[in-house]
Amino acid sequence: MKICIVGAGAIGGYLGAKLALSGNDVTLIARGVHLEAIQKNGLKLIEADGATHIATAFATNDISQVEPQDVVILALKANSVAAIAPSLPCLYQPDTMVVTAQNGIPWWYFRSSGGEYEGTRIESVDPDGTIEAHIGAERVIGCVVYPATEIVEPGVIRHIEGERFSLGEIDASKTERIQILAQTLKSAGLKAPIRTQIRTDMWVKLWGNLAFNPISALTRATLEQICQYPLTRELARQMMTEASAIAYKLGIDFGITLEQRIEGAQKVGAHKTSMLQDIEACRPTEVDAIVGAVAELGRLTHTPTPHIDAIYASMKLLENEMGKIDFGKTP
Repeated sequence: MKICIVGAGAIGGYLGAKLALSGNDVTLIARGVHLEAIQKNGLKLIEADGATHIATAFATNDISQVEPQDVVILALKANSVAAIAPSLPCLYQPDTMVVTAQNGIPWWYFRSSGGEYEGTRIESVDPDGTIEAHIGAERVIGCVVYPATEIVEPGVIRHIEGERFSLGEIDASKTERIQILAQTLKSAGLKAPIRTQIRTDMWVKLWGNLAFNPISALTRATLEQICQYPLTRELARQMMTEASAIAYKLGIDFGITLEQRIEGAQKVGAHKTSMLQDIEACRPTEVDAIVGAVAELGRLTHTPTPHIDAIYASMKLLENEMGKIDFGKTP
């Protein structure tokens, strides 16, 4: 298959390398020194078991150079999708799938959902409809990302653990196209279960992320520290309680208890969340998709979210102050 990875960072690079190594025609959209290293040396993948591979793929920062694809995988962060969306249509042919691999509530959440909120736009994620106008819900395949990966140096991806990319049609169908996509990922050595309730999978991952990510970013604490300190553990529990009330009104059944989800986070150990890593690197975060969108769904469903609102406001202030930093310099 012809597959374009838009955002060939840690996760996108891992996906791209695995797909290229299994014989697919892969194009990587990257930038900066990471792109330069890939163009010069190929994309190096260090597997969790220490095995090393060099994947060969066309790499560019100019999407207009790329011909139409069978699959476009959006592996960049949620806060970056709107800016790049207008450049995506040149990648499409009539049957091109667009796999959305972002954290948080996706822009298409109320498309083909069949509920009372069908057609509602998630303003926190796609405020002016730019993303939807340039992607189209009919192309979308939902994806929940579970692997942990990192860029250890430009052009080099290390796979830490996890191989699962859950896939789902947003109308809960099990189409021929998603079965072909899932088999393509499986042939690359990845786990790609087809989920008929992809929104539930998203909520289960989001349930912890919406609390632990911003708390860690604000306090500089690891998952283990947040869970072990009584006050932050209780704060996370309150935020997750508010979120579960919203999810319940939207027909979501988590299948696990709140305490089980917190214990699962604690077992990860001294891990810095992605939002904390972004703050430390002076990068914008996914706070709107992960926290702001949940607060928005709270208002939509008339569900009070005082703890979520307070943490969201604090994170937005932090980002606002970060915006005054010269991002070309080390702060």
